[in-house]
Parts: sequence; structure tokens; C-alpha cells
Amino acid sequence: MNLNATLFAQFVVFFILAAFTMKFVWPPLMKALDERRMKITDGLAAADRGKAEMAAAEKRAQAELSVARDEGQKRINDAEKRALGIIEEAKKTASDEAARIIATARADAEQQVTRAREELRGQVASLAISGAEQILKREIDSAAHADLLNQLKTEL
Repeated sequence: MNLNATLFAQFVVFFILAAFTMKFVWPPLMKALDERRMKITDGLAAADRGKAEMAAAEKRAQAELSVARDEGQKRINDAEKRALGIIEEAKKTASDEAARIIATARADAEQQVTRAREELRGQVASLAISGAEQILKREIDSAAHADLLNQLKTEL
């Protein structure tokens, strides 16, 4: 065999194999590689979007949490203000009620003192009359009796 012919045949077979590979093998292989590259690129982009969405969601959650904290603190402050108002109102009501009770007690005490004075006057008058009866039964001295009656009168 001739070396040139063998070399030429190998050269022709090589080009046929290269042409066949470029026509039928290479395009599906390149297509598969391109698809894989696109999937990897899409996956990386989706990961970046996911990170961005996660960061945005975290910011929204922090903002909502902050708003919720502020609202909760506001409600607590309002409740404390209402509680203080209720306490003050209860104190005022209790103070007014105490003043009313004291005034009623004073009025009752005044009435009892007045009644006691009236009873005492009645008792003193009856004592004076019984004393006068006893004086009249023993002796009759109008000057002494008049002095006694005047003295009782001034005491009443």
C-alpha cells in the first residue's frame, strides 16, 4: 500500500467524519449546551429575583411590624389615658359622694341637736313646774319665787 494513498484516504475519511460530526452531531450537542447554559442563566436570574423579592418582603414585613408596634404602643397609651381618666372620675365621684354624705350627716346632727334642745327645754319646763309646785306647797314667798322663776327663765 501506498503511504500517500493511505494518507489521502485517511484525510478524506477525516473530512467526511468532520463534516458528518458538524452536520449531525455538533448541532444537537451545541443545542443541549445552549439549553443547559440558558437553564443555568435562568436559574441564576430566578435566584437573584428570589433574593430581591425576599429582601423586599423582609422590608415590608419589618415596615408592617413597625407599624403594628407603633399601633400597639398607641393603643396602650390610649388605654392608660382612659384608665387615668376613669380613676380621676372615680376619685371625683367618691369625693362628691363623701361631701354629700358629710353634709347629710351634719344636717342630721343639727336636727338631732335641735330635737335634743327642744326635749331638754320641755324637760326643764316640766321640772320648773314641778319645782314650782313643790315650792308652792311648802311656802308662799312671791319675791323669792319670782327670783327663782326668772333665774330658770334665763337658763332656758
